[in-house]
Amino acid sequence: MTVDTETRPLPAARHARAAVAVLFFTNGALFANLLPRYPQIKEDLAISNGAYGLAVAAFPAGAITAGLAAGLLIRRMGSARVAVLGTLLTGAGILAAGLAPSVALFATALFLAGAMDALTDVAQNAHGLRVQRLYGRSILNSFHAVWSIGAVIGGLMAAGAMSLGLSLGVHLAVSAAVLVAAAVAALRFCLPGPDNGPEEAGPEESRPEETGRKETGQKETGRERLTAEGARGTSRVGVVLAALVLIATAGTLVEDAGNSWAALYLSDALHASAALAASGFIALVGAQFIGRLIGDRLVDRFGQRAVARAGGLITAAGMGLALAVPTLPGTILGFALAGFGVATLVPAAMHEADALPGLKPGSGLTIVSWLMRLGFLLSPPIVGRVADAAGLRTGLLVIPAAGVLVVLLAGVLQARPRRD
Repeated sequence: MTVDTETRPLPAARHARAAVAVLFFTNGALFANLLPRYPQIKEDLAISNGAYGLAVAAFPAGAITAGLAAGLLIRRMGSARVAVLGTLLTGAGILAAGLAPSVALFATALFLAGAMDALTDVAQNAHGLRVQRLYGRSILNSFHAVWSIGAVIGGLMAAGAMSLGLSLGVHLAVSAAVLVAAAVAALRFCLPGPDNGPEEAGPEESRPEETGRKETGQKETGRERLTAEGARGTSRVGVVLAALVLIATAGTLVEDAGNSWAALYLSDALHASAALAASGFIALVGAQFIGRLIGDRLVDRFGQRAVARAGGLITAAGMGLALAVPTLPGTILGFALAGFGVATLVPAAMHEADALPGLKPGSGLTIVSWLMRLGFLLSPPIVGRVADAAGLRTGLLVIPAAGVLVVLLAGVLQARPRRD
């Protein structure tokens, strides 16, 4: 009986893992199909740089506005259905943005696409965490690595469409149809039942020997420890949740700094060519992908806390040295180290938030996912304001500062790898 109990969930878990990977891939690829088309949209609408900046900020604004609704929808519909429905509506919003005849409609479509993207993001991570609990080991970072692959493929799809001379409408309609169809097909392989159902505990929970483990002195998890603390634990949950939000925001802030400012800094301050200036962003994203690819193994071996703390040190030291001694190769390497250092931060914060006691299913994950988007929304104006006053090199000090913040707050993360 014990052998049968342990092996029965494995095929379903493998199928669900592949399905969640598809959801992450399509989520990364959808918006990446639109990004390379921004210059064309800006030219077609004949809008100024200022108006363009406000318009594209509608996407993260929509995400922040709708993000808190994700937890409620997940509890009512299930994370898999919310993720697929969000993918469908995100694709529709992106298509509408590409076809918008005015700046107002362009911003409105981006706002709606951002709102739906936020729902998809929370839901796919929630379902990924369900699958991770069945596996009994860390696999969440691999899903985020697949998202990075999707973003690269989406950008290549856009480049291919432009090289073939496809119109904006045809390109975005075809890409949305293909990616949404893939997400819908993945739904049938996702885990059934509500997100707080008993299957979430994984096969180990039903083993007869589980009780004996704790009797032999196995270390309690963070959830069990906080629950045992009663009222004091409830107050601590708020502190831990705030720290997790800051850790996730630090990761998004570093990522956005690379997205928004790496090419500009390399070209203006270090006089790199346009092609070479793009290598700063490529280095950050490429190293982040590698970090996520190996992140699960590192977390399983050393624990979330040690991996995050080491990542914060790598980010602070790597980018700090690059800014202190500015050279072209050193700065590109600094961006790469920053991307590698923050690779596991968002998955780690989501994982810990989802395991916090005293919260409704999906609530901790929703709050972290919602508030971390402030990094994407606030980073450009903050860095830009500092850059106007003291130079972009000074503005980019936000990257090593984020690394230091992670080192200071990493104590709220899991200290030891799970032995489920």
